[in-house]
Amino acid sequence: MSSSRIPSSLPSRRALALALGLLAAVTLLPGCDQAQGESAHGPAAMPPPEVTAVSVAPQSVSVSREYVGQTEGSRDIEVRARVTGILLERVYREGSTVAPGAPLFRIDPAPFEVAVAQARAELASAVAREAQARREAARLKPLIAQRAISQREYDDSMSALDVARANLELARARLRAAELDLGYTRVTAPIGGTTGRAMKSEGSLVTANADSLLTRVTQVDPIRVNFSLSENERLNVTRETAAGRLQLPADGGLDVEILLGDGTTYGHRGRVDFSDARFDPATGTLDLRAEFPNPDHQILPGQFVRVRVNGGTRPNAILVPQRSVLDGPQGKFVYVVEDGKAQVRPVEVGDWHGKQWVVSEGLDAGDSVIVDGVVKVRPGAPVRMAQAVPDAPAKPGSSTAILSDASGSVGPDVRRQ
Repeated sequence: MSSSRIPSSLPSRRALALALGLLAAVTLLPGCDQAQGESAHGPAAMPPPEVTAVSVAPQSVSVSREYVGQTEGSRDIEVRARVTGILLERVYREGSTVAPGAPLFRIDPAPFEVAVAQARAELASAVAREAQARREAARLKPLIAQRAISQREYDDSMSALDVARANLELARARLRAAELDLGYTRVTAPIGGTTGRAMKSEGSLVTANADSLLTRVTQVDPIRVNFSLSENERLNVTRETAAGRLQLPADGGLDVEILLGDGTTYGHRGRVDFSDARFDPATGTLDLRAEFPNPDHQILPGQFVRVRVNGGTRPNAILVPQRSVLDGPQGKFVYVVEDGKAQVRPVEVGDWHGKQWVVSEGLDAGDSVIVDGVVKVRPGAPVRMAQAVPDAPAKPGSSTAILSDASGSVGPDVRRQ
């Protein structure tokens, strides 16, 4: 019975295997057709990346440069003792504002009063001797005419008169010197300004020599700011001015602002009033100075501040957004759209103005510079243009155009990852 079932099962297995094989073949046929289609026509083409671009146009922009400066008083006077004596009194209050001629110190006047009295007595004696010599010469004058005396006697009387007159002038000068020394015992402010701390205390012996400093008086209105210009910066300004890329005021007056330590701008503007005639050999910089009104004494001498020098103009400047400028192995570059394709354009940047670079070389008016979508762009590849969103313009007076070298080393970082 079992032998009759075994042969009957073999056709069933063969039929099952044949059905599975046909099913697999049917399943693989579409895949083969698709592979053959891809191999025949290539991979599906990617659409061009969408980018935004701006068309550059020349425009005039104001230029300002920032430097680190230090303030100083417009006049800074050392008050020194001019006579030797004991310092009796400090009359002023340290740190107060004084007027010209205000008393500051008092030195013991007693020795100098005695010297004045002695000089007056010597002057009186010289006056008497000169009068006696004058009378003697007058008495002998008619006698010499009558030949009653010798010529020598008359000459001696005239010489004695000359000596007496000279001694009289000497006595007068000594009295004047004694009176001056007496006046110097009252030390006064040579200028109006703010006083410093006293360098000598009451009871100290002050002398009229190099160690005679008593205090300082500083005039802080107006206030001055000293800053320096490097040799490269001066060369850049000279070259760009000669090339017509930078225009300075015809009268040479440069408007200056002070940026305080908290980032605020000082309320009064100043002017550059001094430029040194030579570079400092120790630092290799050219010293400049600006003067500002300081009626409220807000600025004090010795402060470190940032100085913003305004007044220059760049005519026909080409500006591009900072984010459009990239860094490459050969320097900075931008992508421009030419015939619907992105092309690499090397550029040289100089100043930065608000959120834009001033391009000194590499771009012409009308060039379309890619601003957004640069990370998706490949050189020579087609691109699809979209409407650019312009950068917000810089607020008047808040734009900063910093002169940099040709590599654009000064200014914000525009490197793109």
